[in-house]
Amino acid sequence: HCKAQAAAGLGDGEDSPVRPLCKPRGICSRAYFLVLMVFVHLYLGNVLALLLFVHYSNGDESGDPGPQHRPALNPGPHTAPGAALRRSRVGHERKVQLVTDRDHFIRTLSLKPLLFEIPGFLTDDECRLIIHLAQMKGLQRSQILPTEEYEEAMSTMQVSQLDLFQLLDQNRDGHLQLRENSWWMGCLPLWAPNMGLASIDGWVPCAGVLSLQEFSNMDLRDFHKYMRSHKAESSELVRNSHHTWLYQGEGAHHVMRAIRQRVLRLTRLSPEIVELSEPLQVVRYGEGGHYHAHVDSGPVYPETICSHTKLVANESVPFETSCRYMTVLFYLNNVTGGGETVFPVADNRTYDEMSLIQDDVDLRDTRRHCDKGNLRVKPRQGTAVFWYNYLPDGQGWVGDVDDYSLHGGCLVTRGTKWIANNWINVDPSRERQALFQQEMARLAREGGADSQPEWALDRAYRDTRVEL
Repeated sequence: HCKAQAAAGLGDGEDSPVRPLCKPRGICSRAYFLVLMVFVHLYLGNVLALLLFVHYSNGDESGDPGPQHRPALNPGPHTAPGAALRRSRVGHERKVQLVTDRDHFIRTLSLKPLLFEIPGFLTDDECRLIIHLAQMKGLQRSQILPTEEYEEAMSTMQVSQLDLFQLLDQNRDGHLQLRENSWWMGCLPLWAPNMGLASIDGWVPCAGVLSLQEFSNMDLRDFHKYMRSHKAESSELVRNSHHTWLYQGEGAHHVMRAIRQRVLRLTRLSPEIVELSEPLQVVRYGEGGHYHAHVDSGPVYPETICSHTKLVANESVPFETSCRYMTVLFYLNNVTGGGETVFPVADNRTYDEMSLIQDDVDLRDTRRHCDKGNLRVKPRQGTAVFWYNYLPDGQGWVGDVDDYSLHGGCLVTRGTKWIANNWINVDPSRERQALFQQEMARLAREGGADSQPEWALDRAYRDTRVEL
């Protein structure tokens, strides 16, 4: 048809009055359209696959907030608490059943550290009972300043100044940084300027680092005596609170046992690990009470050992530390003013110890700078928060301490704050943890109720007067 038009001269020439009846074939041909649609479908398929990947990477409603499998009674080389942690996005909620008559919802608060919140974990009656039991047992002031017994032990230890410096120098850089100082001295740099510590030879308050020479010039015995003799106000201390410990083992109050079983289902760890952990600590913060930012666990080096496994490891080491794999914290009442739990560096892109103090703002100071922290959890009666204090080591066991787990109790401005802590103790050494569990099981079989592991731990923690 078009050829016939061309032969007739229709549409040719500039002066032709007749427009052509057909045009040359354009690029929008059928073949081109088919190719375009193929590429569009491939693009949409890739986008859909990416969305599905992100969704499942962030977890699903049945996701486990903690360890993906349960360790055996005697952890071997391939069984451990938290061999892998399933992460979820901040704000994500999932439903779990921790008791038979109701559901609980776990909300992700941060990924660094891996931190979760569970409203209604305890009932109001359970909260009141825990407070009542703690008051009946009696609370003691949370000790910070060194005692005479501690000074005497320090003076008799056969550890040279150089050995002690190397023990404290965790990153082996030849200087003691802020965290390394605070791990040994109970966060001393926070209130050293208010106590005139410049009068101690060799000590430079809040200078940030101590060299080996400066440390060697310090007389540790005089230092501890000075600390005890100086009248420090409660507001200047690292921790201003009272606490006690409540037994949760066999034969304990049925509510205490029920809470322990709930924690067991929450953490999905083996019963042996949870049952051999510390008793329930109950803490009361009055008006003006606080706890400067700290980590619940300490690093374990050849010169240190975990407090719980030292009972059976029969190792002679100069220092021991708390090995608290997980922290489960319960809020027992609504606080009238203040009292939040702050995580100063939660979900920071990076962690830099020296950046904790900038422009006269110390992020560890929970009396003055709680509002500067990245994340604050408001106390609500019955709510529980729990987090991991250690990173996985990549081989299915406990690795390094998670620096992002730094946390503290903000200043209580009005009223009283009651909390309780369940710590899950795991030794970074698989062998020591296995030996501990085996020995405790043997004592339980041979000694009956009086040899239950937590009974011994309860007495040990009740008699402890120095908290490092």
